[in-house]
Amino acid sequence: MKSELTLQNTRERSTLGQLLDPLHPVIGLQDRMWAGLELSAHAHPRGQLAYASEGILKIFTPHGSWVVPPNQAVWIPGEMKHAVNAQVTAEIRHLFIDPSRLNSLPKECSVVEVSPLLRELIQRVADFGINYEEGTPASRICAVILDELQALKPSLLHLPGANDRRLQRVMQAMMDAPNAEQGLAYWSTQVGASERTISRLFSKETGMSFQQWKKQLLLQEAVDRLAKGDSVLDVALELGYRSPSAFVSMFRKALGKTPGQYFK
Repeated sequence: MKSELTLQNTRERSTLGQLLDPLHPVIGLQDRMWAGLELSAHAHPRGQLAYASEGILKIFTPHGSWVVPPNQAVWIPGEMKHAVNAQVTAEIRHLFIDPSRLNSLPKECSVVEVSPLLRELIQRVADFGINYEEGTPASRICAVILDELQALKPSLLHLPGANDRRLQRVMQAMMDAPNAEQGLAYWSTQVGASERTISRLFSKETGMSFQQWKKQLLLQEAVDRLAKGDSVLDVALELGYRSPSAFVSMFRKALGKTPGQYFK
């Protein structure tokens, strides 16, 4: 939520996102974020694609939060305020896209599936950074990358935020203690609001029902914990599912794969 943007334990950020240079529309960067490292809220004119070849990231914006599992990426439009947290040590390749090329790219933050072709291109461009000239093989790789970025498909790991303070309190309480068995009645009493009020606010502010939002939260938590190496049994029980099979069924229905297939 909005409060998530005030992260601590920060480190110095790269300035590549601030570089305005249409002759270098794509700039690559290879990086590592250690577990627990957090980048405070910031924005830059270049759009950014952050691809985690290993590890898992969480991205926070005023509009919600995103979990970025291994081998997926997050697209952050230019000038969008965002904060980043490394849930486990992550190997990251960043692409920074010049504002002159952003018109045809998504205007909203999203976690996206990375095709095998785009994955290889990201690896290449992150190696040569900004040291390339027009007409070179490197510049042609960048042109292909720009084409591939237009075909990005969002994943299903977005958790919308809210502006209403009552709903923010409910969301934060749920994020602090996610549990499949605790329903709207329980969380409403925690913040002193009626079920009807909280239900209406979920629909109005997120476009989701309470149950849909809770499912997204549990899905994010599940992906986060599984990526850290927790077992399916432990994750299922800790999130309040009555059996691992019920948890696996939820996971497969949401993401189209079992946990084992998803992280293969």
